[in-house]
Amino acid sequence: MKAAALAFAPVTDQKSRFVSDITPQSQDFPGWYNDVVLKTEMADYSPVRGCMVIRPYGYAMWESLRDQLDRYIKRTGHDNVYFPLFVPKSLLEKEAAHVEGFNPQVAWVTHAGGEELSEWLAIRPTSEAIIAEKVKDWVHSYRDLPLLFNLWNNVVRWELRTRLFLRTTEFLWQEAHTFHATEQEAADEVATGLEGYRSACEDWLAIPVIRGRKTDSEKFAGADYTHTIEAMMADKKALQAGTSHMLGQNFAKAAGIEFLDRENKLQHPYGTSWGFTTRMIGAVVMVHGDDSGLVMPPNLAPTQLVIVPIFRSEEDRRVVAEAIESVQKSLADVMTASGPLRVKVDWREESPGFKYSHWELRGVPYRLEIGPRDVASGSGVLVRRVDRDKQPIALTALAAELPARLADYQHSLFQRALDFRSANTHNADTYDEFKSILDTDGGFLLAPWCGSRECEKQVNADTGATIRCIPFDSPDEAGKCLVDGKPSERRVLFARAY
Repeated sequence: MKAAALAFAPVTDQKSRFVSDITPQSQDFPGWYNDVVLKTEMADYSPVRGCMVIRPYGYAMWESLRDQLDRYIKRTGHDNVYFPLFVPKSLLEKEAAHVEGFNPQVAWVTHAGGEELSEWLAIRPTSEAIIAEKVKDWVHSYRDLPLLFNLWNNVVRWELRTRLFLRTTEFLWQEAHTFHATEQEAADEVATGLEGYRSACEDWLAIPVIRGRKTDSEKFAGADYTHTIEAMMADKKALQAGTSHMLGQNFAKAAGIEFLDRENKLQHPYGTSWGFTTRMIGAVVMVHGDDSGLVMPPNLAPTQLVIVPIFRSEEDRRVVAEAIESVQKSLADVMTASGPLRVKVDWREESPGFKYSHWELRGVPYRLEIGPRDVASGSGVLVRRVDRDKQPIALTALAAELPARLADYQHSLFQRALDFRSANTHNADTYDEFKSILDTDGGFLLAPWCGSRECEKQVNADTGATIRCIPFDSPDEAGKCLVDGKPSERRVLFARAY
């Protein structure tokens, strides 16, 4: 079975869907998204404004993504560490640009133990300041470098508008912080971080991304520059999927970090940081989901195969149970691209239709239906979630065939998303053309820009679009800026975004 043979047709016909109480994407995309997240029991609202409760199904997805990225991070030489949740105000203020960028979103602890604190404490918006403060005690010589730290923690940014997973006041993330003797080593580290994110998105989540550099207006506060990966959602909006920042010597100078180099001269180390968050669980919903709920990439899916027994009598149940037990044993040692095959058998006292709906909503890649007649013929019915394709399959062939089927499914979800992005990426050469395409078709627009911050702001004010990045693969192409007509060296990527 070759990947090219899989052609997925989305399940949109209301009459044929098991799941029918979800707002259709075409009718209300944000409403559809919230319905899917809540009804699949991925997450729920918290009593605390802007925060969410991540339920077991959603957390299992985060664990899968976290573990995959953690393997990459450790493989590239980084160590996991932990730093406090609270950052003294004086530390945060040492790097003026950093504070200016984050100040509107910082939550402060001003009282504790019934008394006003002598110094306010920021609830971690990110960890650069507090890490730099300690690293100055740990780094004295070039022999102490590089330091390659990684953190798995939570942060708080006081968002005005929140949406489950995509933008919440508190969220879970990974943040790496590194220190290097030379600028080139730091630049290489920026690339290492971005490649980890690209791989996590494309290889694990089946979400294609565009790599590029943020403009100075969009870069991380306090950074020399920021590299990013950008993804297209099913409503054609962009989502920033991960960023990797060159901090230069900014934080090191602010914190007073110095080391003796090979020539015995005092230098400030070069720093980087990179971050990846739970918003990517929301991205999986928005890239792959359909009107029946989630469509899970097999590598990420908490359950890759669900077995639904079908029986009417106790004798039928016994026969089916024996067959399923045999199937489970045959699948016990099956390995897939993401580890041991993840299988569930649904023995709940519910109708088969109820179970089909339950697992279809949750996006389980394959469902195996086994009834007495199937047992008699030594087969079952294998149903593919993404397009409801049904095929009889010999029960003895499952162990051999499932890994390849799951790999093809994963590849085809990625290709489907890539084709969708390609179909909805447009070139625009004039401002009128740009506005027309954006309002009529939406999607990604590649257009010339002179590099002016004022022109960048004007586009956003007029259209709501921002420059998502200057793509790495954008070739030299002389043109005229959309806004002021001044020379442009290449096209940049514009889009409306989350």
